[in-house]
Amino acid sequence: MLRRLYHDQPATFAFTDANLAWAEGQIKKFPEGRQASAIIPLLWRAQEQEGWLTRPAIEYVAQMLDMAYMRALEVASFYFMFQLQPVGSIAHVQVCGTLSCMICGAEDLIGVCKDKIADKAHALSADGKFSWEEVECLGSCANAPMALIGKDYYEDLTAERLAEIIDELAAGKVPVPGPQNGRFAAEPKKGLTTLKEFATGDAKYNASAQAAVDIGDTVKRIDGTEVPLLTPWVKAAKKPAAPKASKPPKEPKPSADAPADESGVTKQEAQAASKAKPVSKSNPEPAETVAQTTLTAPEGGKGDDLKQITGVGPKMEGQLNALGIWHYDQIAQWTAADIAEVDAEIKARGRITRDDWVGQAAALAKKSS
Repeated sequence: MLRRLYHDQPATFAFTDANLAWAEGQIKKFPEGRQASAIIPLLWRAQEQEGWLTRPAIEYVAQMLDMAYMRALEVASFYFMFQLQPVGSIAHVQVCGTLSCMICGAEDLIGVCKDKIADKAHALSADGKFSWEEVECLGSCANAPMALIGKDYYEDLTAERLAEIIDELAAGKVPVPGPQNGRFAAEPKKGLTTLKEFATGDAKYNASAQAAVDIGDTVKRIDGTEVPLLTPWVKAAKKPAAPKASKPPKEPKPSADAPADESGVTKQEAQAASKAKPVSKSNPEPAETVAQTTLTAPEGGKGDDLKQITGVGPKMEGQLNALGIWHYDQIAQWTAADIAEVDAEIKARGRITRDDWVGQAAALAKKSS
């Protein structure tokens, strides 16, 4: 299915103070240089705050995580949990249309959504309170047909019951989720035939439905006002104790042939990068060091969009600009020594080689010439 950004986008996005604190806590779960691992929870929180995932929100999260905008957009457009268009203010109904549910009546549920919400999927109802879509398997095949409404499964549905649920939600009620035909969970419809000693006893609901009943409003979006924020690892984190040694150990001096790191570049080679004179873009002489390609300002008053290089985000582009690197053809001239020097300066952690910035830059320079 083709997923595009919605045509009408807001101008800006920013987390609320509470959500920003929560997001920063999520980022701290991951080691230095691996902050991009927090992309899914941060995008989800942005969606919860706004109701849907806007382009400014995607770019805002990408900036927080030092990711290229395209990388964040790839995640947002890949997962169907992210809504790239406005959804109903009360609820977005996701009807499972995969095999088990389709056999058991999913088409009737979709008919209800068309009658009571909108003729087409992803369109808002006339009052703006509801929207719907058909989705792939939601994993509750034993209780087919079913739908995901808000944060809970409504299972063993009939067309009549789904219509009632939508009416109840419109009236401000939150129907109890889970099986809607009297089943406790996913046992046979005719009742248990084995393991009867594990019957439900006095429990009225299964654990999932009981949790929803305890919460009381599982269609309400998380807006950042919830207390607590549930980031206990932030407070628990302690700074490592300072080393007891009064003087740091001397670093052994590598020989001219000994590589200083996995890039195979010696420190002597990397240090030599600071001794040559800079050249302009138009200078045909091949550069040998980063220093030879650095500029005090972008030529023509405007630099290339370095974020087009995979692995370069807004923050890293700023770091490259601070080093005097503004254009694709500057990066395209880098040698192994240049890569080692820049990697150390911007703490790219091998990303330059891993993502082949030199090759990407050469292709982009050729394309833009």
